[in-house]
Amino acid sequence: MLRLRFQKELIEAGCDEAGRGCLAGPVFAAAVILPDKFYHRLLNDSKQVPEENRYKLRKVIEKKAIAFAVGVVDNDEIDSINILNASFKAMHLALEKLQHEPQLLLIDGNRFNRYREMPHECIIEGDAKYSAIAAASILAKTYRDDFMRQLHQEFPHYCWYTNKGYATKEHCRAIEQFGLCKYHRKSFDIKAAQLELELF
Repeated sequence: MLRLRFQKELIEAGCDEAGRGCLAGPVFAAAVILPDKFYHRLLNDSKQVPEENRYKLRKVIEKKAIAFAVGVVDNDEIDSINILNASFKAMHLALEKLQHEPQLLLIDGNRFNRYREMPHECIIEGDAKYSAIAAASILAKTYRDDFMRQLHQEFPHYCWYTNKGYATKEHCRAIEQFGLCKYHRKSFDIKAAQLELELF
């Protein structure tokens, strides 16, 4: 059962990212402020929600949220500042775009680069514990999936329409056959990912 609030005094925004472990494409992050008494029976960590339901939830979240926004950091910047900092930056970009300013940030995970002087709480597996983080995970995941489907049109042989840039067997085999393209993260150890898949 997801909890709606970490505390009751301050306005909370949940933050989460999608695409951190991918071999290609940007990392997306979302920030969401939910109203009091928000509830949806399908809402959960995006990894636990079927794709069809994620898109249903996105419509509900965008309609009912007090504020929401999405931030993006591309693969070139990921290579420049590393994926951890890129994930934090994507969250910062989402927070900057919020139309309503929160007073407390609920961050999925165990680390975060402080945003302005705003207090934050890092919550391990927070997307399975708090509604606002779960909602952010749904938005980040669906917006990133949509983006990877667009990139698939340009490079269909990597099968990003289905694997979204993750290190699946089909993706790794395509890299072996066609090499890397401009959307791959060159700082990632892609050869190690290929070898790991070959061992299974």
